[in-house]
Amino acid sequence: MAKKYVVQLAADEREHLERIARTGKGAAWRIQRAHALLKCDQGPHGPGWTDERIAEAFGMSVRSVEHWRQQAVEEGPESLLEREARTTPPVKPKLDGEGEARLVMLACSQPPEGRAKWALRLLAARLVELEVVDSISYETVRRVLKKTISSPG
Repeated sequence: MAKKYVVQLAADEREHLERIARTGKGAAWRIQRAHALLKCDQGPHGPGWTDERIAEAFGMSVRSVEHWRQQAVEEGPESLLEREARTTPPVKPKLDGEGEARLVMLACSQPPEGRAKWALRLLAARLVELEVVDSISYETVRRVLKKTISSPG
């Protein structure tokens, strides 16, 4: 069956991929993709390997090779060498803007009876007491306070 997406690399694209594959410096996934794209090349200077042969040679699935070939044709070979930036943080922050404001307001208030100043553990315990958060560590409190104290606003 004829391939729907045929990779034909231009001379400068091929040179760039060869440089990445040859130096061996950088992320392993980038080097592997560069090698695979070079073997996919159906152009005049490319070997034109089959997807099965590429998958076997580089220890990956045939579906990965097919997907990379499709992406290289639709978006260009450079798109395979860059990762998309993450849109959301890996862990949701414990304190949102309102929670941070409550923490700063609490830290600026009078400390509890018998204390000269607020301790981080006391602030964390009081935030849980006031039901701002379910649980929070004193280290998170420290980071939030450090961020707000060092900010020019």
